[in-house]
Amino acid sequence: MAESENISTISEAATAAGVDTTDFEVGQDNIKILGLDIHNPVFVISAVVIVAFVILALIFREGAEVFFSDMRGWLTATFDFTLLTIGNIFVLFSLLLIVTPLGSVRLGGQDAKPDYSYVGWFAMLFAAGMGIGLMYFGVSEPLSHYSSSIGGAVVGEDGLRTDWAPLAGALDDPAAARELAMGATIFHWGLHPWAIYAVVALALAFFSYNRGLPLTLRSAFYPLLGERVWGWPGHLIDILAVFATLFGLATSLGFGAEQASAGLEYLFGFEPTDSSKSLLILAITAVALISVLAGLDAGVKRLSEINMMLAAALLIFIFLAGPTLILLTGIGHNTLAYFRELVPLANPFGRDDTNFMQGWTAFYWAWWISWSPFVGMFIARVSRGRTVREFMICVILVPTAVSIIWMSTFGGAAIEQVIGQGHQNVADAAQEVKLFLMLQEYPITQIASFVGIVLVIVFFVTSSDSGSLVVDTITAGGKVDAPLPQRVFWCVFEGVVAIVLLLGGGLTALQAAAVATGVPFAFILLGMMVSTLKGLMAERAGIKALKLKAAAE
Repeated sequence: MAESENISTISEAATAAGVDTTDFEVGQDNIKILGLDIHNPVFVISAVVIVAFVILALIFREGAEVFFSDMRGWLTATFDFTLLTIGNIFVLFSLLLIVTPLGSVRLGGQDAKPDYSYVGWFAMLFAAGMGIGLMYFGVSEPLSHYSSSIGGAVVGEDGLRTDWAPLAGALDDPAAARELAMGATIFHWGLHPWAIYAVVALALAFFSYNRGLPLTLRSAFYPLLGERVWGWPGHLIDILAVFATLFGLATSLGFGAEQASAGLEYLFGFEPTDSSKSLLILAITAVALISVLAGLDAGVKRLSEINMMLAAALLIFIFLAGPTLILLTGIGHNTLAYFRELVPLANPFGRDDTNFMQGWTAFYWAWWISWSPFVGMFIARVSRGRTVREFMICVILVPTAVSIIWMSTFGGAAIEQVIGQGHQNVADAAQEVKLFLMLQEYPITQIASFVGIVLVIVFFVTSSDSGSLVVDTITAGGKVDAPLPQRVFWCVFEGVVAIVLLLGGGLTALQAAAVATGVPFAFILLGMMVSTLKGLMAERAGIKALKLKAAAE
Protein backbone atom coordinates (compact mmCIF):
# COMPACT_ATOMS: atom_id res chain seq x y z
CA MET A 1 0.00 0.00 0.00
CA ALA A 2 1.43 3.41 -0.91
CA GLU A 3 2.14 5.76 1.96
CA SER A 4 -0.30 8.46 0.75
CA GLU A 5 -3.01 5.84 0.37
CA ASN A 6 -2.27 4.56 3.87
CA ILE A 7 -2.59 8.00 5.40
CA SER A 8 -5.82 8.72 3.55
CA THR A 9 -7.33 5.37 4.49
CA ILE A 10 -6.45 5.73 8.15
CA SER A 11 -7.95 9.21 8.21
CA GLU A 12 -11.15 7.95 6.61
CA ALA A 13 -11.29 4.94 8.94
CA ALA A 14 -10.87 7.20 11.96
CA THR A 15 -13.78 9.32 10.78
CA ALA A 16 -15.88 6.21 10.25
CA ALA A 17 -15.04 5.13 13.78
CA GLY A 18 -16.55 8.33 15.10
CA VAL A 19 -13.27 10.15 15.66
CA ASP A 20 -13.10 13.79 14.61
CA THR A 21 -10.24 14.13 12.14
CA THR A 22 -9.33 17.25 10.23
CA ASP A 23 -9.08 17.33 6.48
CA PHE A 24 -5.59 18.77 6.33
CA GLU A 25 -4.85 21.15 3.51
CA VAL A 26 -1.52 22.83 3.02
CA GLY A 27 -1.74 26.55 2.49
CA GLN A 28 1.50 27.93 1.08
CA ASP A 29 2.36 31.54 0.42
CA ASN A 30 6.00 31.23 -0.54
CA ILE A 31 7.39 33.76 -2.97
CA LYS A 32 10.65 33.66 -4.91
CA ILE A 33 12.98 36.66 -4.97
CA LEU A 34 16.53 36.59 -6.37
CA GLY A 35 16.58 32.81 -6.22
CA LEU A 36 15.34 32.69 -2.60
CA ASP A 37 12.25 30.69 -1.70
CA ILE A 38 10.77 32.96 0.98
CA HIS A 39 7.84 32.08 3.21
CA ASN A 40 6.28 35.49 3.53
CA PRO A 41 6.22 37.10 6.07
CA VAL A 42 8.14 34.70 8.39
CA PHE A 43 11.47 35.07 6.60
CA VAL A 44 11.21 38.83 6.17
CA ILE A 45 10.15 39.65 9.75
CA SER A 46 12.61 37.21 11.30
CA ALA A 47 15.52 38.46 9.22
CA VAL A 48 14.73 42.15 9.75
CA VAL A 49 14.34 41.78 13.53
CA ILE A 50 17.55 39.74 13.86
CA VAL A 51 19.52 42.26 11.78
CA ALA A 52 18.08 45.15 13.82
CA PHE A 53 18.94 43.36 17.05
CA VAL A 54 22.54 42.89 15.92
CA ILE A 55 22.92 46.56 14.97
CA LEU A 56 21.35 47.93 18.18
CA ALA A 57 23.31 45.57 20.43
CA LEU A 58 26.56 46.69 18.80
CA ILE A 59 25.68 50.39 19.09
CA PHE A 60 24.59 50.20 22.74
CA ARG A 61 27.08 47.64 24.07
CA GLU A 62 27.41 49.08 27.58
CA GLY A 63 23.68 49.41 28.10
CA ALA A 64 23.09 45.97 26.63
CA GLU A 65 25.30 44.34 29.25
CA VAL A 66 23.29 45.82 32.14
CA PHE A 67 19.99 45.12 30.44
CA PHE A 68 20.73 41.44 29.77
CA SER A 69 22.05 40.87 33.28
CA ASP A 70 18.93 42.33 34.92
CA MET A 71 16.60 40.55 32.50
CA ARG A 72 18.02 37.08 33.18
CA GLY A 73 17.59 37.42 36.94
CA TRP A 74 14.07 38.80 36.69
CA LEU A 75 12.87 36.13 34.26
CA THR A 76 14.21 33.15 36.22
CA ALA A 77 12.89 34.56 39.51
CA THR A 78 9.45 35.30 38.06
CA PHE A 79 8.89 32.16 36.01
CA ASP A 80 10.77 29.51 37.99
CA PHE A 81 7.55 27.86 39.23
CA THR A 82 6.05 27.95 35.73
CA LEU A 83 9.10 26.45 34.04
CA LEU A 84 9.48 23.63 36.57
CA THR A 85 5.79 22.74 36.34
CA ILE A 86 5.77 22.68 32.53
CA GLY A 87 8.92 20.55 32.51
CA ASN A 88 7.24 17.98 34.76
CA ILE A 89 4.18 17.87 32.50
CA PHE A 90 6.36 17.06 29.49
CA VAL A 91 8.08 14.19 31.31
CA LEU A 92 4.78 12.64 32.38
CA PHE A 93 3.33 13.02 28.89
CA SER A 94 6.35 11.38 27.26
CA LEU A 95 6.40 8.43 29.65
CA LEU A 96 2.65 8.01 29.18
CA LEU A 97 3.09 7.55 25.43
CA ILE A 98 5.59 4.73 26.04
CA VAL A 99 3.20 2.61 28.09
CA THR A 100 -0.10 3.27 26.28
CA PRO A 101 -1.40 1.87 22.96
CA LEU A 102 -0.64 5.24 21.34
CA GLY A 103 2.98 4.11 21.30
CA SER A 104 2.23 1.68 18.48
CA VAL A 105 1.58 4.48 15.96
CA ARG A 106 4.36 4.59 13.36
CA LEU A 107 5.75 7.89 12.10
CA GLY A 108 5.16 7.93 8.36
CA GLY A 109 2.43 5.33 8.29
CA GLN A 110 2.27 1.66 9.22
CA ASP A 111 4.48 0.58 6.30
CA ALA A 112 7.18 3.26 6.75
CA LYS A 113 10.80 2.14 7.18
CA PRO A 114 13.51 4.02 9.15
CA ASP A 115 15.80 6.21 7.06
CA TYR A 116 18.85 5.69 9.29
CA SER A 117 20.43 2.87 11.27
CA TYR A 118 20.39 3.01 15.06
CA VAL A 119 24.08 4.02 15.14
CA GLY A 120 23.64 6.93 12.74
CA TRP A 121 20.40 7.96 14.40
CA PHE A 122 21.84 7.94 17.94
CA ALA A 123 24.91 9.87 16.79
CA MET A 124 22.80 12.67 15.32
CA LEU A 125 20.48 12.74 18.35
CA PHE A 126 23.40 13.07 20.73
CA ALA A 127 25.41 15.60 18.72
CA ALA A 128 22.46 17.89 18.07
CA GLY A 129 20.85 17.55 21.51
CA MET A 130 23.43 18.80 23.96
CA GLY A 131 26.95 18.02 22.80
CA ILE A 132 28.53 21.38 23.62
CA GLY A 133 26.71 21.51 26.95
CA LEU A 134 28.03 18.12 28.06
CA MET A 135 31.58 19.21 27.26
CA TYR A 136 31.18 22.55 29.05
CA PHE A 137 29.26 21.38 32.11
CA GLY A 138 30.48 17.76 32.42
CA VAL A 139 33.15 18.76 34.92
CA SER A 140 32.05 22.21 36.04
CA GLU A 141 28.47 21.54 37.15
CA PRO A 142 29.13 18.55 39.48
CA LEU A 143 31.98 20.51 41.08
CA SER A 144 29.80 23.60 41.44
CA HIS A 145 27.02 21.64 43.18
CA TYR A 146 29.50 19.79 45.36
CA SER A 147 31.27 22.91 46.58
CA SER A 148 28.62 25.62 46.64
CA SER A 149 25.11 25.54 45.21
CA ILE A 150 24.05 22.42 47.10
CA GLY A 151 26.92 21.94 49.50
CA GLY A 152 28.27 24.54 51.89
CA ALA A 153 25.91 27.31 50.81
CA VAL A 154 22.89 25.51 52.28
CA VAL A 155 24.35 23.98 55.45
CA GLY A 156 23.08 25.40 58.73
CA GLU A 157 24.88 25.59 62.07
CA ASP A 158 23.66 22.12 62.99
CA GLY A 159 25.30 20.67 59.89
CA LEU A 160 22.01 20.00 58.12
CA ARG A 161 20.72 21.51 54.91
CA THR A 162 18.38 24.30 55.87
CA ASP A 163 16.79 25.48 52.63
CA TRP A 164 16.45 22.12 50.93
CA ALA A 165 14.24 20.33 53.42
CA PRO A 166 13.02 17.61 51.00
CA LEU A 167 16.65 16.49 50.64
CA ALA A 168 17.52 16.69 54.31
CA GLY A 169 20.73 14.98 55.42
CA ALA A 170 24.18 15.78 56.75
CA LEU A 171 26.74 16.94 54.20
CA ASP A 172 29.82 16.28 56.30
CA ASP A 173 29.99 12.90 54.56
CA PRO A 174 31.90 13.43 51.28
CA ALA A 175 30.31 10.37 49.68
CA ALA A 176 26.79 11.63 50.44
CA ALA A 177 27.67 15.11 49.20
CA ARG A 178 29.12 13.64 46.01
CA GLU A 179 25.99 11.60 45.33
CA LEU A 180 23.78 14.63 45.91
CA ALA A 181 25.88 16.77 43.58
CA MET A 182 25.82 14.12 40.88
CA GLY A 183 22.08 13.48 41.28
CA ALA A 184 21.37 17.20 40.94
CA THR A 185 23.59 17.42 37.85
CA ILE A 186 21.96 14.46 36.14
CA PHE A 187 18.57 16.02 36.92
CA HIS A 188 19.47 18.86 34.54
CA TRP A 189 20.64 16.51 31.76
CA GLY A 190 18.26 13.56 32.12
CA LEU A 191 14.56 13.00 31.53
CA HIS A 192 13.38 16.62 31.59
CA PRO A 193 15.42 18.16 28.76
CA TRP A 194 14.96 15.17 26.49
CA ALA A 195 11.22 15.12 27.19
CA ILE A 196 11.09 18.76 26.08
CA TYR A 197 12.87 17.86 22.85
CA ALA A 198 10.69 14.79 22.34
CA VAL A 199 7.42 16.74 22.59
CA VAL A 200 8.46 19.06 19.76
CA ALA A 201 10.09 16.36 17.65
CA LEU A 202 7.12 14.00 17.89
CA ALA A 203 4.64 16.73 16.98
CA LEU A 204 6.64 17.80 13.93
CA ALA A 205 7.28 14.24 12.75
CA PHE A 206 3.70 13.09 13.20
CA PHE A 207 1.97 15.99 11.46
CA SER A 208 4.52 16.01 8.66
CA TYR A 209 4.85 12.28 7.96
CA ASN A 210 1.38 11.07 8.95
CA ARG A 211 -0.71 14.07 7.90
CA GLY A 212 1.32 15.43 4.98
CA LEU A 213 1.74 18.93 6.46
CA PRO A 214 4.87 21.08 6.04
CA LEU A 215 7.72 20.35 8.46
CA THR A 216 7.30 23.53 10.50
CA LEU A 217 6.04 24.46 13.94
CA ARG A 218 2.67 25.84 12.85
CA SER A 219 1.66 22.48 11.38
CA ALA A 220 1.45 20.95 14.84
CA PHE A 221 -1.38 23.32 15.73
CA TYR A 222 -3.77 22.40 12.92
CA PRO A 223 -6.12 20.38 15.18
CA LEU A 224 -6.39 23.44 17.46
CA LEU A 225 -6.30 26.36 14.99
CA GLY A 226 -7.54 24.84 11.74
CA GLU A 227 -6.94 26.96 8.62
CA ARG A 228 -5.74 29.83 10.82
CA VAL A 229 -2.31 28.15 10.98
CA TRP A 230 -1.75 29.52 7.46
CA GLY A 231 -2.51 33.06 8.68
CA TRP A 232 -1.02 35.31 11.33
CA PRO A 233 -1.40 32.89 14.25
CA GLY A 234 0.79 30.45 12.32
CA HIS A 235 3.19 33.19 11.25
CA LEU A 236 3.69 34.26 14.88
CA ILE A 237 4.35 30.68 15.99
CA ASP A 238 7.02 30.20 13.33
CA ILE A 239 8.60 33.62 13.95
CA LEU A 240 8.87 32.93 17.66
CA ALA A 241 10.37 29.53 16.83
CA VAL A 242 13.02 31.23 14.72
CA PHE A 243 13.93 33.61 17.54
CA ALA A 244 13.98 30.81 20.11
CA THR A 245 16.19 28.67 17.90
CA LEU A 246 18.66 31.43 17.09
CA PHE A 247 19.09 32.66 20.66
CA GLY A 248 19.09 29.19 22.18
CA LEU A 249 21.70 28.11 19.69
CA ALA A 250 23.71 31.29 20.24
CA THR A 251 23.89 30.41 23.94
CA SER A 252 25.37 27.00 23.13
CA LEU A 253 27.80 28.51 20.63
CA GLY A 254 28.87 31.03 23.25
CA PHE A 255 29.60 28.27 25.75
CA GLY A 256 31.57 26.45 23.07
CA ALA A 257 33.59 29.54 22.18
CA GLU A 258 34.40 30.20 25.85
CA GLN A 259 35.60 26.63 26.43
CA ALA A 260 37.51 26.32 23.16
CA SER A 261 39.26 29.64 23.90
CA ALA A 262 40.15 28.46 27.41
CA GLY A 263 41.52 25.22 25.99
CA LEU A 264 43.63 27.03 23.40
CA GLU A 265 45.04 29.26 26.13
CA TYR A 266 45.79 26.24 28.31
CA LEU A 267 47.56 24.33 25.51
CA PHE A 268 49.14 27.06 23.40
CA GLY A 269 49.02 30.23 25.49
CA PHE A 270 46.55 32.09 23.23
CA GLU A 271 44.98 34.79 25.38
CA PRO A 272 41.15 34.57 25.27
CA THR A 273 39.96 38.07 24.34
CA ASP A 274 36.68 39.24 22.83
CA SER A 275 38.45 39.53 19.49
CA SER A 276 39.90 36.01 19.63
CA LYS A 277 36.54 34.52 20.64
CA SER A 278 34.83 36.39 17.81
CA LEU A 279 37.40 35.14 15.32
CA LEU A 280 36.99 31.62 16.65
CA ILE A 281 33.21 31.77 16.15
CA LEU A 282 33.70 33.14 12.62
CA ALA A 283 36.19 30.40 11.75
CA ILE A 284 33.97 27.62 13.05
CA THR A 285 30.94 29.16 11.32
CA ALA A 286 32.93 29.01 8.06
CA VAL A 287 33.51 25.28 8.63
CA ALA A 288 29.80 24.87 9.36
CA LEU A 289 29.05 26.51 6.02
CA ILE A 290 31.04 23.79 4.27
CA SER A 291 28.98 21.19 6.10
CA VAL A 292 25.77 23.02 5.13
CA LEU A 293 26.76 22.89 1.47
CA ALA A 294 27.50 19.15 1.80
CA GLY A 295 23.95 18.42 2.96
CA LEU A 296 22.40 16.43 5.80
CA ASP A 297 23.81 12.98 5.05
CA ALA A 298 27.28 14.00 3.91
CA GLY A 299 27.66 16.89 6.36
CA VAL A 300 25.81 16.64 9.66
CA LYS A 301 25.56 12.82 9.75
CA ARG A 302 29.26 12.29 9.05
CA LEU A 303 30.40 14.93 11.54
CA SER A 304 28.03 13.55 14.16
CA GLU A 305 29.44 10.05 13.80
CA ILE A 306 33.01 11.40 14.05
CA ASN A 307 32.00 13.32 17.14
CA MET A 308 30.46 10.26 18.75
CA MET A 309 33.64 8.26 18.22
CA LEU A 310 35.84 11.03 19.66
CA ALA A 311 33.51 11.50 22.64
CA ALA A 312 33.51 7.76 23.31
CA ALA A 313 37.30 7.67 23.10
CA LEU A 314 37.71 10.52 25.59
CA LEU A 315 35.12 8.99 27.92
CA ILE A 316 36.87 5.59 27.87
CA PHE A 317 40.25 7.25 28.44
CA ILE A 318 39.09 9.10 31.55
CA PHE A 319 37.31 5.98 32.80
CA LEU A 320 40.35 3.72 32.41
CA ALA A 321 43.12 6.18 33.29
CA GLY A 322 41.25 7.57 36.30
CA PRO A 323 39.85 5.95 39.44
CA THR A 324 38.09 3.23 37.45
CA LEU A 325 36.50 1.35 40.35
CA ILE A 326 35.17 4.56 41.93
CA LEU A 327 33.76 5.73 38.61
CA LEU A 328 32.20 2.33 37.89
CA THR A 329 30.43 2.13 41.24
CA GLY A 330 29.61 5.82 40.95
CA ILE A 331 27.44 5.21 37.87
CA GLY A 332 25.14 2.98 39.91
CA HIS A 333 25.16 5.22 42.99
CA ASN A 334 24.55 8.35 40.91
CA THR A 335 21.68 6.73 39.02
CA LEU A 336 20.02 5.78 42.32
CA ALA A 337 20.69 9.29 43.67
CA TYR A 338 19.08 10.83 40.59
CA PHE A 339 15.87 8.84 40.88
CA ARG A 340 15.84 9.18 44.68
CA GLU A 341 16.07 12.96 44.50
CA LEU A 342 14.07 13.37 41.28
CA VAL A 343 10.75 14.27 42.90
CA PRO A 344 12.21 16.73 45.46
CA LEU A 345 14.34 18.34 42.75
CA ALA A 346 11.43 18.66 40.34
CA ASN A 347 8.97 19.87 42.99
CA PRO A 348 8.21 23.58 42.37
CA PHE A 349 6.20 24.06 45.59
CA GLY A 350 7.55 25.60 48.78
CA ARG A 351 11.14 25.87 47.60
CA ASP A 352 13.62 28.20 49.29
CA ASP A 353 16.74 27.05 47.45
CA THR A 354 16.66 29.99 45.04
CA ASN A 355 20.26 29.53 43.91
CA PHE A 356 19.60 26.05 42.57
CA MET A 357 15.98 26.52 41.49
CA GLN A 358 16.44 29.85 39.68
CA GLY A 359 20.14 30.06 38.94
CA TRP A 360 20.35 26.53 37.57
CA THR A 361 17.05 24.72 36.95
CA ALA A 362 14.87 27.59 35.67
CA PHE A 363 17.66 28.71 33.34
CA TYR A 364 18.24 25.19 32.06
CA TRP A 365 14.56 24.55 31.38
CA ALA A 366 14.23 27.86 29.51
CA TRP A 367 17.40 27.05 27.56
CA TRP A 368 16.16 23.58 26.59
CA ILE A 369 12.78 25.03 25.60
CA SER A 370 14.38 27.75 23.48
CA TRP A 371 16.54 25.12 21.81
CA SER A 372 13.63 22.70 21.32
CA PRO A 373 12.52 23.94 17.84
CA PHE A 374 16.05 23.34 16.58
CA VAL A 375 16.63 19.96 18.23
CA GLY A 376 13.01 18.88 17.80
CA MET A 377 12.89 19.59 14.08
CA PHE A 378 16.28 18.01 13.52
CA ILE A 379 15.20 14.86 15.40
CA ALA A 380 11.95 14.81 13.41
CA ARG A 381 13.84 14.95 10.11
CA VAL A 382 15.90 11.86 10.96
CA SER A 383 13.20 9.81 12.75
CA ARG A 384 10.82 8.77 10.01
CA GLY A 385 9.77 5.13 10.23
CA ARG A 386 10.03 4.77 14.03
CA THR A 387 7.04 3.91 16.20
CA VAL A 388 6.05 6.46 18.84
CA ARG A 389 7.11 4.02 21.56
CA GLU A 390 10.48 3.37 19.93
CA PHE A 391 10.88 7.08 19.32
CA MET A 392 10.19 8.03 22.93
CA ILE A 393 12.40 5.31 24.39
CA CYS A 394 15.31 6.22 22.16
CA VAL A 395 14.90 10.00 22.37
CA ILE A 396 14.36 10.12 26.16
CA LEU A 397 15.69 7.05 27.94
CA VAL A 398 18.79 6.26 25.88
CA PRO A 399 20.22 9.83 25.95
CA THR A 400 19.42 10.01 29.67
CA ALA A 401 21.47 6.85 30.22
CA VAL A 402 24.33 8.30 28.17
CA SER A 403 24.15 11.55 30.17
CA ILE A 404 24.34 9.58 33.44
CA ILE A 405 27.45 7.74 32.25
CA TRP A 406 29.05 10.92 30.90
CA MET A 407 28.41 13.05 33.98
CA SER A 408 29.35 10.23 36.35
CA THR A 409 32.68 9.79 34.55
CA PHE A 410 33.72 13.41 34.04
CA GLY A 411 32.12 14.86 37.16
CA GLY A 412 32.99 11.85 39.30
CA ALA A 413 36.64 12.01 38.27
CA ALA A 414 36.80 15.74 39.04
CA ILE A 415 35.16 15.41 42.46
CA GLU A 416 37.48 12.51 43.33
CA GLN A 417 40.46 14.75 42.54
CA VAL A 418 39.13 17.26 45.07
CA ILE A 419 38.18 14.70 47.75
CA GLY A 420 40.93 12.11 47.38
CA GLN A 421 43.83 14.12 46.02
CA GLY A 422 43.18 17.60 47.37
CA HIS A 423 43.27 19.34 43.99
CA GLN A 424 41.12 22.27 45.06
CA ASN A 425 42.37 24.33 42.10
CA VAL A 426 40.06 22.30 39.83
CA ALA A 427 37.02 23.31 41.90
CA ASP A 428 38.12 26.95 42.23
CA ALA A 429 38.85 27.53 38.53
CA ALA A 430 36.51 29.23 36.07
CA GLN A 431 33.88 26.94 34.56
CA GLU A 432 35.31 26.93 31.06
CA VAL A 433 38.76 25.74 32.18
CA LYS A 434 37.79 23.05 34.73
CA LEU A 435 37.87 20.26 32.14
CA PHE A 436 41.46 21.01 31.14
CA LEU A 437 42.66 21.32 34.73
CA MET A 438 41.11 17.94 35.50
CA LEU A 439 42.87 16.39 32.49
CA GLN A 440 46.14 17.87 33.76
CA GLU A 441 46.28 15.06 36.35
CA TYR A 442 46.00 12.38 33.63
CA PRO A 443 48.69 10.87 31.40
CA ILE A 444 49.12 12.30 27.88
CA THR A 445 47.26 15.36 29.14
CA GLN A 446 48.19 17.44 26.08
CA ILE A 447 46.65 14.93 23.69
CA ALA A 448 43.54 14.46 25.83
CA SER A 449 43.07 18.23 26.12
CA PHE A 450 43.49 18.63 22.38
CA VAL A 451 40.83 15.97 21.76
CA GLY A 452 38.59 17.90 24.17
CA ILE A 453 39.05 21.09 22.15
CA VAL A 454 38.37 19.26 18.88
CA LEU A 455 35.19 17.80 20.38
CA VAL A 456 33.96 21.24 21.41
CA ILE A 457 34.69 22.60 17.94
CA VAL A 458 33.03 19.72 16.08
CA PHE A 459 29.99 19.92 18.38
CA PHE A 460 30.00 23.62 17.58
CA VAL A 461 30.01 22.89 13.84
CA THR A 462 27.25 20.27 13.99
CA SER A 463 25.07 22.57 16.10
CA SER A 464 25.55 25.51 13.77
CA ASP A 465 25.03 23.36 10.69
CA SER A 466 21.91 21.65 12.08
CA GLY A 467 20.54 24.96 13.36
CA SER A 468 20.83 26.65 9.98
CA LEU A 469 18.99 23.74 8.34
CA VAL A 470 16.18 24.02 10.89
CA VAL A 471 15.77 27.82 10.76
CA ASP A 472 15.89 27.67 6.98
CA THR A 473 13.15 25.04 6.97
CA ILE A 474 10.93 27.16 9.24
CA THR A 475 11.40 30.35 7.25
CA ALA A 476 10.80 28.49 3.98
CA GLY A 477 7.39 27.29 5.14
CA GLY A 478 8.47 23.76 6.00
CA LYS A 479 10.37 22.98 2.81
CA VAL A 480 13.41 20.80 3.42
CA ASP A 481 15.02 21.59 0.05
CA ALA A 482 15.08 25.40 0.18
CA PRO A 483 17.82 27.17 -1.82
CA LEU A 484 21.33 27.04 -0.36
CA PRO A 485 21.74 30.85 -0.13
CA GLN A 486 19.06 30.85 2.59
CA ARG A 487 20.94 28.25 4.63
CA VAL A 488 24.12 30.27 4.21
CA PHE A 489 22.32 33.41 5.42
CA TRP A 490 21.07 31.76 8.61
CA CYS A 491 24.32 29.93 9.29
CA VAL A 492 26.23 33.22 9.11
CA PHE A 493 23.73 35.07 11.29
CA GLU A 494 23.80 32.37 13.96
CA GLY A 495 27.49 33.08 14.37
CA VAL A 496 26.94 36.85 14.23
CA VAL A 497 24.26 36.73 16.96
CA ALA A 498 26.57 34.68 19.19
CA ILE A 499 29.38 37.21 18.69
CA VAL A 500 27.12 40.19 19.37
CA LEU A 501 25.76 38.68 22.58
CA LEU A 502 29.27 37.81 23.78
CA LEU A 503 30.41 41.37 23.11
CA GLY A 504 27.27 42.83 24.69
CA GLY A 505 27.45 41.07 28.03
CA GLY A 506 29.24 37.74 27.71
CA LEU A 507 27.62 34.50 28.83
CA THR A 508 25.09 36.42 30.95
CA ALA A 509 23.72 38.08 27.81
CA LEU A 510 23.60 34.75 26.00
CA GLN A 511 21.73 33.13 28.87
CA ALA A 512 19.32 36.07 29.14
CA ALA A 513 18.46 35.83 25.44
CA ALA A 514 17.78 32.10 25.76
CA VAL A 515 15.52 32.59 28.79
CA ALA A 516 13.68 35.52 27.16
CA THR A 517 12.67 33.36 24.19
CA GLY A 518 12.26 30.13 26.17
CA VAL A 519 9.61 31.43 28.60
CA PRO A 520 6.95 32.41 26.03
CA PHE A 521 7.76 29.39 23.89
CA ALA A 522 7.01 27.10 26.84
CA PHE A 523 3.31 27.86 26.42
CA ILE A 524 3.49 27.09 22.71
CA LEU A 525 4.92 23.69 23.61
CA LEU A 526 1.97 23.03 25.91
CA GLY A 527 -0.43 23.66 23.03
CA MET A 528 1.69 21.47 20.79
CA MET A 529 1.46 18.63 23.31
CA VAL A 530 -2.36 18.80 23.40
CA SER A 531 -2.54 18.92 19.61
CA THR A 532 -0.24 15.91 19.27
CA LEU A 533 -2.34 13.90 21.71
CA LYS A 534 -5.45 14.60 19.61
CA GLY A 535 -3.67 13.59 16.45
CA LEU A 536 -2.30 10.34 17.89
CA MET A 537 -5.68 9.35 19.27
CA ALA A 538 -7.26 9.87 15.85
CA GLU A 539 -4.48 7.90 14.17
CA ARG A 540 -4.77 5.04 16.65
CA ALA A 541 -8.54 4.92 16.18
CA GLY A 542 -8.09 4.83 12.42
CA ILE A 543 -5.64 1.93 12.60
CA LYS A 544 -7.98 0.03 14.91
CA ALA A 545 -10.91 0.60 12.56
CA LEU A 546 -8.90 -0.70 9.60
CA LYS A 547 -8.02 -3.87 11.47
CA LEU A 548 -11.66 -4.46 12.42
CA LYS A 549 -12.70 -3.90 8.81
CA ALA A 550 -10.06 -6.32 7.53
CA ALA A 551 -11.12 -8.94 10.08
CA ALA A 552 -14.76 -8.58 9.07
CA GLU A 553 -13.90 -9.07 5.40
